[in-house]
Amino acid sequence: MKDKNLYLVGGVVRDELLGAESFDIDYCYEGDAIKFARSSGFNILKENPAFGTVRIEKDGKEIDIASTRVETYPEKGHLPEVSKIGCSLKEDVLRRDFTINALYKRTTDGEIIDYTGGLDDIKSKKIRVLHDESFIDDPTRIIRALKFSVRFGFELDAHTHELQEKYLENINYDMSYHRVKKEIVETFNLNKQEAYERFINEGIYKLLGENQKPCKLLNIEKFPFTPPWLKYMAFFNLENLELTRAENRILEWAERLKTEKTNNNTPQESIIIDRIRRECGC
Repeated sequence: MKDKNLYLVGGVVRDELLGAESFDIDYCYEGDAIKFARSSGFNILKENPAFGTVRIEKDGKEIDIASTRVETYPEKGHLPEVSKIGCSLKEDVLRRDFTINALYKRTTDGEIIDYTGGLDDIKSKKIRVLHDESFIDDPTRIIRALKFSVRFGFELDAHTHELQEKYLENINYDMSYHRVKKEIVETFNLNKQEAYERFINEGIYKLLGENQKPCKLLNIEKFPFTPPWLKYMAFFNLENLELTRAENRILEWAERLKTEKTNNNTPQESIIIDRIRRECGC
């Protein structure tokens, strides 16, 4: 699938440069992606005119294509609003989270377009926001930065780290906790002790809600658990997150084990959480 205005964007470009496996393949069309899909005769599965995105079927695969667009955050911490669809790449890049995710690769000739210094940041293994309001607009980017840092061995650049510290000192708790959970799950399903320790030491756990209290650090990585993310959150109040019935059941049984003995119905995951809490003294 090639067109002079069609680009691979974000993680897929970053991962290719790093020689890493890419979990998502994102396309961006400089212009109106829906009009492009229609005029190209693709099998269109779904259109979202409000965001200028379209899902097509090609060669047996579902592919999402986004229009270049300008976004604003009238409600900080919540989903952005689209103010312009079909803008230039230079305008579109400003809605990205970090420079390493703000690279475009043209599908016709493979040229990489870099407006923000992402190529240099990949070489120097730095994670850098595009503007000073980035974490205010979307605080889940702090968790996302942790995820990329642990996954790739990158570090936040000094200014980005300063912005993170400043935000965590004055959090706006009116945020989308659906998005918080998504980033928590993706980060801690990597099952890396480093992510947990930094989550505590850097105060990122505060994004889970007000009045959260960290426990002492344990080697959580060693405990077998599916899904991994939940064992790392065993010490925190998760009432702000939209937990599934299965996740709630695990936590409810773990609470019962404070005063009850295990039986044939006790989920193994609840036993592990109880063990983690007891080792921690929580």
